[in-house]
Amino acid sequence: MDSPYRHELEVAIQAVQAATRISRHVLDESNKGEIQKADLTPVTVADYAIQAVLTHALHSAFPHDGLVGEEAAGELLTNSALVQHMWAVIQNVQTSCSSSDGWDKEREIFPPSAEWLADLISLCETSTPAGPDASPHRVWVFDPIDGTKTFLRGEQYAINVALLIGGRQILSVVACPLLDGNTSPDKTVDNSTLDHHGPEEGGCILFAVKGFGAYVRPIFGENVPIRRLPRHADGVTLHELKLVTCWKGLDSGVEGINEEIAKALDVKFPGCDLLGWVPRWAVLALGLANMTVWVYKTRERYAKIWDHAGAMLLFEEVGGMITDVDGKDVDLTRGRKFSANFGFVAAPRSCHHVVLKAVRDTLGAQGKGHLLR
Repeated sequence: MDSPYRHELEVAIQAVQAATRISRHVLDESNKGEIQKADLTPVTVADYAIQAVLTHALHSAFPHDGLVGEEAAGELLTNSALVQHMWAVIQNVQTSCSSSDGWDKEREIFPPSAEWLADLISLCETSTPAGPDASPHRVWVFDPIDGTKTFLRGEQYAINVALLIGGRQILSVVACPLLDGNTSPDKTVDNSTLDHHGPEEGGCILFAVKGFGAYVRPIFGENVPIRRLPRHADGVTLHELKLVTCWKGLDSGVEGINEEIAKALDVKFPGCDLLGWVPRWAVLALGLANMTVWVYKTRERYAKIWDHAGAMLLFEEVGGMITDVDGKDVDLTRGRKFSANFGFVAAPRSCHHVVLKAVRDTLGAQGKGHLLR
């Protein structure tokens, strides 16, 4: 891709390649360093190690840019065993990367010592995504592992990196280490659908720059094929809608509402079923689905920026339109949570208004009108 952000893409892709190797290394370990966070969600040594590597790589290349990551450093300040586990994983992966064909050894990707790790994680707690007049103007947002629950089971997960400039999505790099980027659009995938091509050949990286299209490539390799994704969401009719959602692992959403919306639109349910939001956006970009809806159980529940920023751009670059349940554009200037928005409605631009109406009508008919504004 020839764009004004070629350097940013190259750095982000190499950082995500290193992150993928970390995730696969930890997947093969019996001890994944799992602990439970205050919100009762799991985090592993891979989450921390990946965030440290992404932070170091991006901060080294773009020292004036802001950084926002999901994980906080508190646990690392009191858990020396976790820090040493992180460092052992990073060193192992650094060695394997250095011997790989096509690896740019001149680019600073890995932190120099274990003493840096907690500070690198802390660096991601100092910036806040904001509007066009905010400082820093450029902010990198990343989720080291989206779908930690499924990652722990050896199922679908993703690594998400986004560049926001003035609160707008400009660049996206997403690694899906267990998803075949050449899956036929007539197939459906779920959390247990795995790419069995092996650790060096399997998985894919999707990337996009706003206005320049979305692309998919293998994660590793030199001079690999890079394919521009067609704008498959352009001109889609209601009869061509294909759903991706999360219905088996439902916890934050209104129970049963996705199935009722699918019935109202005569759309096959469940379609693709994935726990992580980033894998859902990736599936939408690849054309395995072209519609997703999420309605939170309460108006006080907000999406988190690292689960969506950048990854949404992938779908927009193939013709998708994304709003919240109120029909408002997603506002990425409110900080770490989408506090100005309620839920998501994503569909081809040609029929988004019909999908949005079906969502709102269904909520009213199901006695959930109090969720509407």
